[in-house]
Amino acid sequence: MTLLRAVRLARIAAGGPGAWWGIGLYALVLALNFVGVWVAVRMIAWNKHFFDALEAMDAAEAIRQVGIFFLLVGLSAASWLAADWFRKQLLIRWRARLTAEALDLWVGNRAYWLLRPGFGQTAIDNPDQRVAEDCRIYVSRLLEFTLELTSQIVSLFSFVAILWSLSTFALSFTAFGFEVTIPRYMFWLAPIYAVIATLITHGLGRPLKARYFEREKVEADFRHALIGLRDRADSVAQGGGEEAERRLLDSRFAAIRGNWQRIMRVELLQGLFTRPYTQTVLRVPTFFALPAYLAGAATLGGLMQLASAFSNVTTTLSWFLFNYRDLAEFVAVCERLDGLMQAAKAPTPLAGAPRDIKRGVSNDGAVRLSGLQLATPDGRWLDKVPDRVIRPGQTLLITGSSGQGKTTLLAAIAGLWPWGIGRVERPAGRFLFLPAGAPVLGDGLAGAACHPLDPASQDPARIAAVLDRLGLGHRLLSDTPEAALAGLSMGERQRLGLARAVLNHPDWLLMDEATSALDPASEADLLTWLRAELPQTSILVVAHRKPLGLATDDALRIGPADRSEDLA
Repeated sequence: MTLLRAVRLARIAAGGPGAWWGIGLYALVLALNFVGVWVAVRMIAWNKHFFDALEAMDAAEAIRQVGIFFLLVGLSAASWLAADWFRKQLLIRWRARLTAEALDLWVGNRAYWLLRPGFGQTAIDNPDQRVAEDCRIYVSRLLEFTLELTSQIVSLFSFVAILWSLSTFALSFTAFGFEVTIPRYMFWLAPIYAVIATLITHGLGRPLKARYFEREKVEADFRHALIGLRDRADSVAQGGGEEAERRLLDSRFAAIRGNWQRIMRVELLQGLFTRPYTQTVLRVPTFFALPAYLAGAATLGGLMQLASAFSNVTTTLSWFLFNYRDLAEFVAVCERLDGLMQAAKAPTPLAGAPRDIKRGVSNDGAVRLSGLQLATPDGRWLDKVPDRVIRPGQTLLITGSSGQGKTTLLAAIAGLWPWGIGRVERPAGRFLFLPAGAPVLGDGLAGAACHPLDPASQDPARIAAVLDRLGLGHRLLSDTPEAALAGLSMGERQRLGLARAVLNHPDWLLMDEATSALDPASEADLLTWLRAELPQTSILVVAHRKPLGLATDDALRIGPADRSEDLA
């Protein structure tokens, strides 16, 4: 399963426009890695020549071998640096491709909306972290593992051939009264030694994948809480909510600490074996080869050459062992990232409510609602929506008690809400939704005022004039985009929403309590101005009272009448 996930993600990262260029870079990096393999093979032979020269007291040859050593080191360093440079170029290229695909699925399919907790069958935790971090980690590890593993496989054949040619002697000993002779014992000992070590490492480290998966989640949860505190700074400060926020942050960090301690325990158990192994794998081969040297079957140079070949074989075969922790992280990342992308390809809402809303295109420019009854994602039915025909240019007031489905109706008209029955017909014009709570969308004041339009495509003088009319023009003088949006009150955010409506100039404007924080005089002034700026726009207004300054052509009530509502 993990291999299939990794392959799916690799095809995305390496595919797309310019795929052959990326494959060419990969081949170049691999070729440079093979240079490093060739140097490693040459170093095995160098060990014999250098130590034989020392044993023979041949100073001239020893000095020559020192020179060869530095030449080999220089070639190795140059090939490694070049490979590292091109690998990083490939990393950002493939990461960009993988990130673009993840964003297309997450944003383009509206998975970000449908896969929220309580909305979709597959709730995705911390999708921002999966796109931002997991794409980077995946591509980095993919290149690291595939390039290194390919080089290791190629080098293994070379090292095995050398070890076979050097292991010409046998090991003889007596066990339980029997004479035992193992021909080429150094050759057979290397894989046995590495395989046993790898199996022990895997047995001790198996829980790490789940622990690393959990680590990504708890770390992202903690960062999300910190970002939330920054975004809610005014509300927290005004409500004296520091203690509650600290409790939340402490609980999130407690999860990090608990996960960290669980990882520590697993890594300690694994380290009790792997740490001694890694410290002895380069020395033990010399001890294994001593019988041949002491028996006179090998010179000192031959001993060092044999130990070097054995060490290279066991080190190559121990690749899985040395990279176990990184591999566990890679498996967790594959599971998280592939899970996000598979869920985002076909976001599946909760099955608790029918999704039988029929949608059609209105030929006369009107919005038609017929037989419409909406439901919550978990299957709770809302009150029926009266049938209506909303003509172009009309203003419709939508009222009703809280929780009856007024906001949900706007979402259904906008094409977002899938749960319910009935029919919605709408024209092909531009719709703009000003949601309750007046969230600030976009980057910087101009971006928020134009969202979803690109402010660079708009006339700056027009943007400034609209913001001035709404009493927000002074914020354009702020030093940074962040400062321009800092400390906006609810009323100012709602004014910014009205700026969006005017600058976008939609055919249909859906307003959900969009002026609730304005005083009556300001509401009357600004809504009169809004209608003058958008004379042809159809406006649907959700409100508990009739908005001042905006004449309504019709009213639609959802649910039973509430005498407490002020509709005057």
